[in-house]
Amino acid sequence: MPKKSKVKKKSKLKDKKAKKNFLEKKSSQSPNIRQGQQNDVVEIKKVRKQENEKRIYKVKDYVIYPKHGIGQIISIDKLNIANIEVSVYKIEITKDRLNLTIPTNQQQHLRSLSSSNQVNKALGILKGKAKIKRTMWSRRAAEYEQKINSGDIYLIAEVVRDLNKNTDMPIDQSYSERQLFEKAYDRLLGEVSIVLKLSEDEGKAKLNKSLGKKTEENSSLNEKKTPF
Repeated sequence: MPKKSKVKKKSKLKDKKAKKNFLEKKSSQSPNIRQGQQNDVVEIKKVRKQENEKRIYKVKDYVIYPKHGIGQIISIDKLNIANIEVSVYKIEITKDRLNLTIPTNQQQHLRSLSSSNQVNKALGILKGKAKIKRTMWSRRAAEYEQKINSGDIYLIAEVVRDLNKNTDMPIDQSYSERQLFEKAYDRLLGEVSIVLKLSEDEGKAKLNKSLGKKTEENSSLNEKKTPF
């Protein structure tokens, strides 16, 4: 019986030593915690500044924000958000009478204007034959909306082409069709006019010609040619 009690005492001593060694090892691995216990000082780390991407746009540059179309950068400012200095673009969307604030490190949400070659290719899409899927209108409308909000000039041109009725009579289009057509048409018109340096009327004439629509100028010329 006394032998058993000696074994128990030895095992308890071993457990205490193991626990002590574990605590000493843990405190040596974290000197900051040990120092805090000795000096009762809490160390506060400074918050890093937000990393910014290299700015690629300048003030007065025109950019495309997919959900709203064409806009112009009116300033590049710095804002203090939660004690972090953030550089932002201030963008004016004239058509929607809207001002946007986009952090410069999120400029992937913007795109530059298309080149003149890309604009001419988009105008070429307008001259093509409409491609209308035989699906429910609600599904097609969702696809058209998605194309418009993509900001892709070619996809927007496809919507204009597919919803073009070659007439100015609103009775030939449903209200939702007309709304989507006008939205896509205005987006395309804004970019075409600025890239090709045209007035709004000249831009409309360019688009209507590609769509095969009769412009006022063409109709007046035809009236002059018709004999009385």
